[in-house]
Amino acid sequence: MPYTLPTSALPLELPEVEKYLPTEDGDPPLGNSKTFAWDEANQKVVATDLIDDKTIFPLELSTMPGWAGSSWYFLRYMDPNNGEVFANKELSDYWGQVDLYIGGSEHATGHLLYSRFWNMFLKDRGYINNDEPFQKLINQGMILGMSAFVYRIEGTNQYVSKNLANEYKIQQIHIDISLLKGTSDELDTEAFKAWRPDYADAEFILEDGKYITDREVEKMSKSKYNVVNPDDICEEYGADGLRLYEMFLGPLEQSKPWNTQGLSGVYGFLKKFWNLYFNGENFEVSDEEPTKAEYKVLHTLIKKVVYDIENFSFNTSVSSFMIAVNELQKLKCNKRNILEPLAVIISPYAPHICEELWSLLGNKESVEFEKFPVLNEDYLVEDEIQYPVSVNGKMKFKISLSAQLSVKEVEDLVLQDEKMQQILEGKAPKKIIVVHHRIVNIVI
Repeated sequence: MPYTLPTSALPLELPEVEKYLPTEDGDPPLGNSKTFAWDEANQKVVATDLIDDKTIFPLELSTMPGWAGSSWYFLRYMDPNNGEVFANKELSDYWGQVDLYIGGSEHATGHLLYSRFWNMFLKDRGYINNDEPFQKLINQGMILGMSAFVYRIEGTNQYVSKNLANEYKIQQIHIDISLLKGTSDELDTEAFKAWRPDYADAEFILEDGKYITDREVEKMSKSKYNVVNPDDICEEYGADGLRLYEMFLGPLEQSKPWNTQGLSGVYGFLKKFWNLYFNGENFEVSDEEPTKAEYKVLHTLIKKVVYDIENFSFNTSVSSFMIAVNELQKLKCNKRNILEPLAVIISPYAPHICEELWSLLGNKESVEFEKFPVLNEDYLVEDEIQYPVSVNGKMKFKISLSAQLSVKEVEDLVLQDEKMQQILEGKAPKKIIVVHHRIVNIVI
């Protein structure tokens, strides 16, 4: 039966090994050591070839996994030079828990599990006072890939196209998505034959002269041959295009299917954003004071992005960027007091393009050191409200009125309106309902 070493033998120093790889028998790396056996009679570590299972026994080869060692390092950060204890308890109390931990759901069975174990162990031993290691935990969703399959007729080297597969007894096989023609589901049969030696003599049963593969959204994995190489995406769309698209795919905590075709929309936005600062090929930003409409676009964006960042809603921030850039484009805005803060707002999401624009705007320090723009709610106050006017439940027209008007003043002005007079034909309305700053309902 396994038993623990005596306290006098601790700490047990692990021997040096030439390579940290499993042995031929599948044992852990320590199985390669020639001096890792326990001499019970003499209470010391000896050579492994002396093992007799009577007085000299093998030592456990499985040490605590790397997950465990990396699960308390945040505590050591508090007091990294302490040679007496891993961290001064007063410092531990001062720093408290980690505010936020973001990691993949697969971490939950490794790193996070061990972090909680270590935390509880150290709490029980009196080294720290916190019950949990992290105040807030977010598991980001996985990026899913679109896999591709071919169907091989069992016992043959023949491959049948997707819509003919139900006529045969078939085997489904994953193939590399790079073997497809462009963005279609059609297989490049020559590329497939060249992919692996055992496919060199493949024969194909086609439909309408094409081999159509089957597709399915799955976890992105090398074993499923559906991995998208980030380097290729950066080469074609830029690092900012990749960053923005990943955030735009959906909520942080949900798994999202990757679709390379969707990158074109984000790439188009980045072009529009860049063009705000240019007149044709020339960089052209005006020092003219912006209009209230332009300030409203900017501060509406500030309000939304601050909320989104605090709530990790990055996908809706990207949507807001697109809306703001479109509105500024319609206003033909090239004012410095709008475009300079705009670059700061977008910089956490698209740092490379914003850094370039920030430099062109004449700034010497990096945009990363610039303070985030402060929201001014005054720019969001509406001067006018466009009231939809409904008669007997049907919307008839809209009327723009000052936002400062009272409910009674709105009611009077709507009744005096020429369009309303034509609808009433001299009759008095039975009922008028004004929802302030929203809508006017009239029953006749």
